[in-house]
Amino acid sequence: MSSRLSSIARLTGAAVAAGVVAAAIALPAVGGTGAMFVSASEDLGIKPEELKEPPLAEKTTVLDAKGNAIATFYEEYRENVALAEVSDLMKTAIISIEDYRYYDHGAIDIEGTMRALAKNLTSGGIAQGGSSITQQYVKQVLLNSATTDKERNAALEASYARKLKELRYAMAVEKKYSKDQILEKYLNIAYFGAGAYGVEAAAKRFFGVNASELTLSQAATLAGAVQDPNATDPNLGKSHRALLLNRRNVVLNRMAELKKITPEEAAAAKAKKLGWKATALPGGCGASPYPYFCMYVRNEILSNKAFGKTKKIRTQFLNRGGLTIQTTLDPKMQEAAEEAIKKHVHASDNPVASEALVKPGTGEIKAMAASRKYGNSKRKHEMSYNVVANAVHGGGIGFQAGSTFKTFTLLTALKQGMKINEGFTVGQGFRAPYYSSFKNCKGENIADPTFTVTNDEGGGGFKSLATGTWGSVNTFFMQLEQKVGLCNVITTAKSLGIERADGNPLQEFSTFTLGINEMDPVTVANAYAAIGARGKYCEPMAITKITDRDGKVRTYKPECKQAFDEEVADAAANILSGVFTKGTMRGVGGIGRPAAGKTGTTDAQSTAWFAGFTPDLAGAVSIGDPRGAVTHKLNNITIGGRYYGSVFGASVPGPIWKDTMMSALKGTPPTSFTPVDSARFGGCGSSCAPVRPQPDNDDDALEEGGPGDTNVGTTRD
Repeated sequence: MSSRLSSIARLTGAAVAAGVVAAAIALPAVGGTGAMFVSASEDLGIKPEELKEPPLAEKTTVLDAKGNAIATFYEEYRENVALAEVSDLMKTAIISIEDYRYYDHGAIDIEGTMRALAKNLTSGGIAQGGSSITQQYVKQVLLNSATTDKERNAALEASYARKLKELRYAMAVEKKYSKDQILEKYLNIAYFGAGAYGVEAAAKRFFGVNASELTLSQAATLAGAVQDPNATDPNLGKSHRALLLNRRNVVLNRMAELKKITPEEAAAAKAKKLGWKATALPGGCGASPYPYFCMYVRNEILSNKAFGKTKKIRTQFLNRGGLTIQTTLDPKMQEAAEEAIKKHVHASDNPVASEALVKPGTGEIKAMAASRKYGNSKRKHEMSYNVVANAVHGGGIGFQAGSTFKTFTLLTALKQGMKINEGFTVGQGFRAPYYSSFKNCKGENIADPTFTVTNDEGGGGFKSLATGTWGSVNTFFMQLEQKVGLCNVITTAKSLGIERADGNPLQEFSTFTLGINEMDPVTVANAYAAIGARGKYCEPMAITKITDRDGKVRTYKPECKQAFDEEVADAAANILSGVFTKGTMRGVGGIGRPAAGKTGTTDAQSTAWFAGFTPDLAGAVSIGDPRGAVTHKLNNITIGGRYYGSVFGASVPGPIWKDTMMSALKGTPPTSFTPVDSARFGGCGSSCAPVRPQPDNDDDALEEGGPGDTNVGTTRD
């Protein structure tokens, strides 16, 4: 007894000292029936104070080019709904348990506050809060507005000063909004547990239904959860679910006590099981059907200052903004890429194949696919990074691009005026004649006269731009690069957006033309798309439109430039189209419409590529072992259930590209390449009469050894 009296004295003294008892009696009951005004409120100086109500964190939805939802991002999973979209049972349940006189009082429920005070005094602690729904809404706003730990602690501080401040805000809220409006705001801001913010998200998370469909038992469950959502979080185990079940029954009993439901209805509802569905919340790229494209979009926003000055601002923009993001992804083309990869490479294979499709003249990324699923399970051979893109967009270090880089040397030669059938005689090996025969873009001599680049299965003799390209002759392209200038080739590549996948500077060695730099399919596909667009290069783009929560629309257009003359692109396309009929892809064949491309294989088959284009679509396919391409080469290996002694660009990447393009472009009328300006470039390239097939000579610099190691030996596509 003495301890209870001591508690009563302590609580009473503290309350009186802070003026809370007087405030509870004196505060005007603003906005409700039974309004009561006592002059003491003026003495206390308690007046309404405007509450800043920043927008609630809402989920962002990502759409494909056809308007289908493909991903969701959020900091707090919330779907705001109007009060009319919430079941009447839910409204009745929450009011019954949280503030049964809600429509009869103002900012403060004096009766409820006094009742809570009396209960607390007799219990020796804080047994009841006595806060009205309006006060609870205010508290949630303050908590959601907090950006620092100090602000969060202040919003949760158990002090009379905080309580009085909340009352002043509540008074202003009651003046500003109707009771229904406040209830709607409260139901949308409240946390119900299990990661669900707001009643709509909670209804879906707990029971797999919309808030408008909640039954009596379900409504009572959610109404019971808001008191202590962490203690009753059903996702945390049986003990938490048992607590939630008890809370549900408390709500049902209270509803019956208030005659909102009959005792029989209460009993029937209490007889039901909890009904926890554990419906997975959509969100993150792991839940997206297109995780690699999803990662690209996410990282584009987080890394691009166009979406906010700092990463923190950009993260909030994405995860809290309630945005609708329209993207470039074409579901038909995406399916085409996925099916083609699946046909040739299994998810269980150690090497991983990846592919990107880009629309020429726009930079729009139409598809991003890989042979493995995205995830963290090593047992399932999942990829934990974006193997289709560069590091800025969630990717890794990429794979050496091999002879796909010879195209940049070809373009440079055409830019400098070389003709299609112009060339020179080359031997089986190429050795830099002197140290200054190759200079990087800093003007440094980087040639190594002690090292020889060789071909496989012949390849010597006279080679023109056309025949040297069709045969992918290493010695020809080393000599061609020497002739046109290494830095000029690098400049051409950079003008087409070529950057290393890992973000480091390009390696500017004499074997640049042989593809010593690690690349990603998006970057390579986009570079080749520029040739298909007659020299018009566009920055890769994945986002076309963003609509914010208020309906404000911001559209995004391609950022393009003319990288080189249209006629240069026409000549290059003409030569590269011969790769299908007279070069390294002749065994695979074309796609039934005008197409051009280039195979690529790195030294000793570490990685293999194919990059190609039509005027309507471009794509790049790579394959390599993510455990380490140098130590896990593509020799004596089974891929997709088929054994390969050695994998070349035309072995796996080429067929994947072919199958993808034939399916992706089905129904699209074929577009022809523009004829070559013969007055400028002479010759006839791929339109010439058939010539003797060139040896499959390819490729590129060895990955191991150190910077600039160019130990190119016997490789081919």
